Amino acid sequence: MIVAVGLIIAFVLVLIFSNRQTRNCRWRENRRNDRDGQRYYHCVSCGAETWGDPKHPPKVCLKPDTDSEV
Repeated sequence: MIVAVGLIIAFVLVLIFSNRQTRNCRWRENRRNDRDGQRYYHCVSCGAETWGDPKHPPKVCLKPDTDSEV
């Protein structure tokens, strides 16, 4: 019983503290496209591209806005 309550608490904590802004993003770095000391990142899920900190990939989804196409 104690184990079941512990698992439920752990599950709830993961849901609360998970970062939902990058849930589907899978950032890959490509060092061939680096510029000015910044690392090039490409998301294989949504196709976003950006340059950023060489030590850490982006923490938010930068998905291109496709709703503007009319």
